[in-house]
Amino acid sequence: MPTIIRTPTRLRAAGGVEKSIFEYLGRMGGEDGMSVARMESPAGWSEPGQRPAFREVTLVVSGALRVETERAVEVLRAGEAIIAEPGDWVRYSTPDEPAEYLAVCTPAFTPERVNRDYDHGETSTPARPA
Repeated sequence: MPTIIRTPTRLRAAGGVEKSIFEYLGRMGGEDGMSVARMESPAGWSEPGQRPAFREVTLVVSGALRVETERAVEVLRAGEAIIAEPGDWVRYSTPDEPAEYLAVCTPAFTPERVNRDYDHGETSTPARPA
């Protein structure tokens, strides 16, 4: 039987300015295979770099999401998406304007799988030109 989710779980986000995360599917609900979350990120938010052990598809719904990788810095706008494969280094931020975006992770996002730079004694590395 299909499951209807009327109220997602609200989570705290890493970063200097608070971002709202609303998890519809994921570890908070006991799901390990996939997570689906909606983010509301204010202008000025940023998080440390990370090298996740999951595949992450990020789809921007509104605003602008800055995405740094080892090769480039991109600004994604509404209707644009990025796919980060397991082991890819990535850093997300909304320095200039707010953004709303969706993140789908397989397997599900967990703090142990995200591998943030500070978890390994590293500082975030800026993107290198291609």
